[in-house]
Amino acid sequence: MHDMDDRIRAVLALYHARMAEERHRPREEAPGGRDGGQDQRMRAIGPDTGRVLNILARSLGRATILELGTSFGYSGIWLAEAARATGGKLITMERHAYKTDHAREMAGRAGLAEWIDFRVGDAVAMIGELTENVDFVFVDLWKDLYVPCLDAFYPRLNPGAIVVADNMIRPATEDVKQYGRAIRARPGMSSVLLPVGTGIEVSRFEPELM
Repeated sequence: MHDMDDRIRAVLALYHARMAEERHRPREEAPGGRDGGQDQRMRAIGPDTGRVLNILARSLGRATILELGTSFGYSGIWLAEAARATGGKLITMERHAYKTDHAREMAGRAGLAEWIDFRVGDAVAMIGELTENVDFVFVDLWKDLYVPCLDAFYPRLNPGAIVVADNMIRPATEDVKQYGRAIRARPGMSSVLLPVGTGIEVSRFEPELM
């Protein structure tokens, strides 16, 4: 992949090894769902989706990137690399501090920490507290939050902003279908569903289409 440096490659390799190991383990849910005990599984996007995110974010130049669902930080490496390459920054939001701690450590190893602003808490509330508009949004958190997050970030999209939502084909829950319908109904949004990874909805905000 283009000029991605050795530190980043090494960190991605660690994540890929962990993903491969998890694929060979039986699925186990964390106790208590989203607010329960620690869920140590990655559930991360794969490298194909990572590359698409990186290419799209790099295409914008000097982008303010918003990631909803830091998890253990894998997708954030691809996004932060794009932020560094274009003089932008990544704001990433996560409900669980233990996941953010891991993501922060890995970003440090990759040499990307200074391009990332880690925030922990309720995504919808934190989007409401943003003091700036955004150029790129990656949506990959609890599926019932997709539409509430869309409601929160839509007024903060800069012209030409790109929004990517993950898990749109697998698992095709009612929540993600509702998101697909909702974003396509928004004024100024054009949208396409791509069979990359578990399926991504890629949308672009063009106010002149409104």
